[in-house]
Amino acid sequence: MNWVVLFVAGLLEVVWAVGLKYTEGFTRFWPSVVTASALLISLGMLSWAMRDLPVGTAYAVWVGIGAVGTAVVGMLLLEEPATVSRLASIGLISVGIIGLKLSST
Repeated sequence: MNWVVLFVAGLLEVVWAVGLKYTEGFTRFWPSVVTASALLISLGMLSWAMRDLPVGTAYAVWVGIGAVGTAVVGMLLLEEPATVSRLASIGLISVGIIGLKLSST
């Protein structure tokens, strides 16, 4: 269950990271509310998952999911470049996330 909570927390990290783009420096109300809410819920879920998971593993997986997800969303929705080196780097981060998960069971 902690891994599911951690995964959802990582997805919410993507929401708030991408949401920062739409807040325009927290000058837009609703994007700011969504971004701040996603941030608080994501951190709360990360904290919950860390009760039973190793702190280093949980944090690295959370950040990794957020980094990969944010990069993918940037490429798909925000027209950021999808170069071979970016895709390869995302692949390496993903392998690291999977390795951490497998080594913590």
